[in-house]
Amino acid sequence: MITDSLAGFAAQVKDENPVHAAFLDAAIAQLLPDERAGLERYLGFCRGQGLSAAEIADAYNTIVNDTLMEQIYFQREGTYRHSSFQEVADAVYFNDDYMRRYMYGLAITGFLWPNHAALHRFFLDTLPRRRGGRYLEVGPGHGFYFMKAMELSGCDHYTGVDISRTSLDLTDAIVREYLPERVDDVSLVEADFLELEAGDEPFDLLVMGEVLEHVETPVRFLEKLAELAAPDARVFVTTCVNAPAIDHIYLYPDVASVENQLTGSGFTIVDKLLAPYTGKTLDECRELSLAINVAYVLRPG
Repeated sequence: MITDSLAGFAAQVKDENPVHAAFLDAAIAQLLPDERAGLERYLGFCRGQGLSAAEIADAYNTIVNDTLMEQIYFQREGTYRHSSFQEVADAVYFNDDYMRRYMYGLAITGFLWPNHAALHRFFLDTLPRRRGGRYLEVGPGHGFYFMKAMELSGCDHYTGVDISRTSLDLTDAIVREYLPERVDDVSLVEADFLELEAGDEPFDLLVMGEVLEHVETPVRFLEKLAELAAPDARVFVTTCVNAPAIDHIYLYPDVASVENQLTGSGFTIVDKLLAPYTGKTLDECRELSLAINVAYVLRPG
């Protein structure tokens, strides 16, 4: 059953973007009960942050429409629109208004877009429940994964590092809303990840979700991640192949190019998920250069 708030969100989205109606109805229908409850709660969190129903729908439609425009460009040109950080930094990461809409909308896609939902489920399924020690997330973005890691894992302290003040503020807000008793266990650092110091101890659980495609030199980020990881650390990394978006600048043309960087940067692949473009098989995605979202559980060495 669709509750009033979810039905209201769907109606608002479809009113603004009627061509998305069939996709949205199918996405809501496939939600598992706990996922539907999770989306409901996140919509409530958005309202608690002062967003109106129209603003929440606009945030989601921003992702839908901007991604569609970049897909059209990619299919025509065979490359992403931008290739340098400087081209997108001011318009996205350092633009508080756009970044908030982008992050709220992106979090909602984690429930509604089948490929993003698959990554979300994989993260929850593979997250170590009993591992203690120190947690590091690079680029927490909307903060939802960061919060779920706090909720489900056994780490003693949680650090998030991001260049975007907006992202850190959103992460802080979602932790305070969902886990107010744990706020003292969190450090949120506004910094360039490549300049982050490990301190006296390495990290035991590390997450880098949807970062590599946003940077010019992903190998440097992976090597830094390996440098900060304890010898027996568990590492979770996601990225995407042939997946244009407004701020994607590094193009992985195939899955092998991702995996070669991972293993070449000092990691062993323990588990992985390949999530094809909605309605397509992996073979069709490879043939047509359509998006494949990829997620990896790694260990150093």
